[in-house]
Amino acid sequence: MIRVRREYQSWVANETLEDYALRYAAKSFRRWSPGLLANTAIGGISFLALEAIGGSLTVSYGFQNTFAAIVLVSILIFLISLPIAYYSSVANVDIDLLTRGAGFGYIGSTVTSLIYASFTFIFFALEAAIMAQALELSVGLNLAVGYLVCSLIIIPLAFYGVTLINRLQQWTQPFWAVLLILPFVFILYQEPGVLAAWASYPGLSGDGGAFNWLAFGAATGVLFSLMGQIGEQVDYLRFLPDKSARNRISWWAALLSAGPGWIVIGGLKILAGGLLAFLAIRAGMPATDAVVPINMYIKGYEYVFDNRTVVLVVATVFVVISQIKINVTNAYAGSLAWSNSFARLTHYHPGRVVWLVFNVLVALLLMLLGIFATLEAVLSVYSNVVIAWIGALVADLTVLKPLGISPAYIEFKRAHLYNINPVGCGAMLIASLVSIGAYAGFFGEAGSAFSAFIALVISFVSAITIGLVTQGKYYIARTDTHFRSGPQLDLVQCCICERHYEPRDMAHCPFYQGAICSLCCGLENHCHDFCKSATAATARALDTPPLNAPAFEPHFGRRLGRFFGLFSIAAAVVGAVFLLSYRLLDLEASAAGFDPVHILVRIYVATLVVIAVGTWWIVLSHDSRELAEGELVRSLHHLEMTRGHLVESEKMALLGGLVAGVAHEINTPVGIAVSAASYLQDRTNVVREKLEHGTLAQADVESYLDDAARSARLLLSNANRAALLVQSFKQVAVDQTSDDRRHFDLKKYIEETLLSLQPKLAGTRVAVHVDCAPGIGMDSYPGPLAQVITNLVLNSLQHGFAAGTSGNIHITAELDGADDVVLCHDDDGHGIPEDLRDKIFEPFFTTRRGLGGSGLGLHLVYNIVTARLGGSIEVKSRVGGGTLFVLRLPRVSGYTASLASALRTRPRSLE
Repeated sequence: MIRVRREYQSWVANETLEDYALRYAAKSFRRWSPGLLANTAIGGISFLALEAIGGSLTVSYGFQNTFAAIVLVSILIFLISLPIAYYSSVANVDIDLLTRGAGFGYIGSTVTSLIYASFTFIFFALEAAIMAQALELSVGLNLAVGYLVCSLIIIPLAFYGVTLINRLQQWTQPFWAVLLILPFVFILYQEPGVLAAWASYPGLSGDGGAFNWLAFGAATGVLFSLMGQIGEQVDYLRFLPDKSARNRISWWAALLSAGPGWIVIGGLKILAGGLLAFLAIRAGMPATDAVVPINMYIKGYEYVFDNRTVVLVVATVFVVISQIKINVTNAYAGSLAWSNSFARLTHYHPGRVVWLVFNVLVALLLMLLGIFATLEAVLSVYSNVVIAWIGALVADLTVLKPLGISPAYIEFKRAHLYNINPVGCGAMLIASLVSIGAYAGFFGEAGSAFSAFIALVISFVSAITIGLVTQGKYYIARTDTHFRSGPQLDLVQCCICERHYEPRDMAHCPFYQGAICSLCCGLENHCHDFCKSATAATARALDTPPLNAPAFEPHFGRRLGRFFGLFSIAAAVVGAVFLLSYRLLDLEASAAGFDPVHILVRIYVATLVVIAVGTWWIVLSHDSRELAEGELVRSLHHLEMTRGHLVESEKMALLGGLVAGVAHEINTPVGIAVSAASYLQDRTNVVREKLEHGTLAQADVESYLDDAARSARLLLSNANRAALLVQSFKQVAVDQTSDDRRHFDLKKYIEETLLSLQPKLAGTRVAVHVDCAPGIGMDSYPGPLAQVITNLVLNSLQHGFAAGTSGNIHITAELDGADDVVLCHDDDGHGIPEDLRDKIFEPFFTTRRGLGGSGLGLHLVYNIVTARLGGSIEVKSRVGGGTLFVLRLPRVSGYTASLASALRTRPRSLE
């Protein structure tokens, strides 16, 4: 298949912005210390939704039920998060890539990416709403305007990813920690008995403060929604350096504190929110206001400062700092999740920054809908889904991998994964349906209260069961024998984007017959997973390219499957929107006789009809596009085969020309050698005959020796001439892939090459001048480059200057942008006549035949420059005024010649 170079826009190509959003975090990018990354990850725990959740649960269920729920859920979150943090840190992948290789498959993990993305924008909306409430209270900013301001200020802070977030968390962490701890120190100092009073707080449940299993279960359901926070933690932990004996302690400390350890601080913050809400209610504040974080901390800072204005200012500053710290993490993590989801669904990636803006806008919409007013309901429903996902994921990491059913490593590349793995997808689906049904009340009050536990247990057990039944069949679609099992090179060039990546991020592509990076593989829209087909498997077994282009034909069963799949997803999303709308309705309207449930259900059913029509249209459009793509791919395949035949024909024609030229050139020295040998043989026979008859005189011996010496000289000179011609032929015809590639300084290497030519230059009056800036680093093939420079210099000496005349050769080199080098070879010799200018690169063309010219020097230069070095060469000559050769070379040479270079038949002339 013809390879078309993929050009990414600057945002995608810049990893400082992109942060390896869709790929393994390269070792060269993981330059931060474990301590710095841990500080950044812990900085994201500043979110005040924790206090809001703690306050809301304490008010609703009382201290006894809330405290027990916090302790139990915190322990479970720590234990469940530990293997996730460990595998992500070791494999250097984010939560989405980890999910792909741990039981969900390449497309199956798209659903989990959407779950994770919803976690980020839900909590972004909650945190931004909290900050907007603080600004409304302190400066009187309109709440809707506050939502907009608090959302948009996060975008530039998350624009540069972890690079800028590291600095932000490092600068704000000490100040934030002091403001967080300060009010509680004063509360405990001024009111030592506050903890006992708080512990006896019954809440608004009316059960007198006694422990209640149903209230306890309902509280755990809300707290389990925080399970998704581990995804944001590992988004930073994936940049940890490789664990070694030197950094082992700091590596583990960072992993434990910033991974599962986040819940230690988080649990204390939830408890702190309950304490502050209790103090606010005790002081006479309504319960609906007491659970708002700005009101909580105003109450807390009243124990520290007497001045109301100071209290308001300090509380507002603390809230703003806390929310900025967490929302840069929410926005950053959301951009990764959305990128992963839509890159797989659309095979298009506009860049992480685009999804950053999208995530913020979705959160802004939720704020305008009033999500903070339905905090408990939203988190309770969400927790069932997130627990079903995490439970299946942990079952794979902790049970199926040790048993050997799941691969010991994390495979995240599309080229090696099944699209759907029933282990994770099936377990999550079963657990989600059962737990949401339980939450809806199908299994009674107890089932509703403990729906999150039901989701955790069912997903964990189901994943193990499905894994044992399938025996790990759907984890690896094809084994990686090129990069995981093969030699570990420093960098490998992608045959599509032509950038270089580490082997762990590469796969072999049978469709393009080359190495491809994980991002290009994921965005490839033409192959339709050809590498996992039977045709590709046969080609791999024979180590040959496939003979036939893959054909893609629509199948009715697949069409129906797509329809019901898309319809189910769309119906579920719209149903969630209607449920949220119901939660946001004014319940007083229901008391007045307005029945919102009946109306919403009828609207939803009517909407399903529209969804069905739209879904069927999407499926048919997709089939039509797939057919068009199949025809295009087949056309391209036939074009590639035709081009291959033409190239082979040109090669044979060129080889024939080379052989004819060599035969013509070698005929003269070989003929002379044969004549000299024949003459020497005749003279030897004459001398032997005279010796046998006793008539050999001294003069005959001297004459014979003179003839033998002349014949030997002729034989030696013409044999050397023939040997040189054969060597030149080998240089032209033999593939030079054995040449070593390395880094070198261009100026130093040119000077070293010219130094080796000093014996040739010493006998002339031609001076060579080099003008090249130091520090131009090349990652290329120095041997072929030296051969080019040598041939150009010798060509000027032989053809440009008459014997004994003086002259100059100027060799200049400079950077052209960041990726190319322009190297010029300019002499002030005779120049090249215009009628010969287009022939100088043809093999065996020379104006000095019989005087030492073979006609292979410039032809060899052209072949090396265009094919081996991946560049171009142009010539400009002025009769009587010298010749200029302009070489444009890539600073980092490619591994293969480009299509343009392969098809180019002659160089351009500079006119």
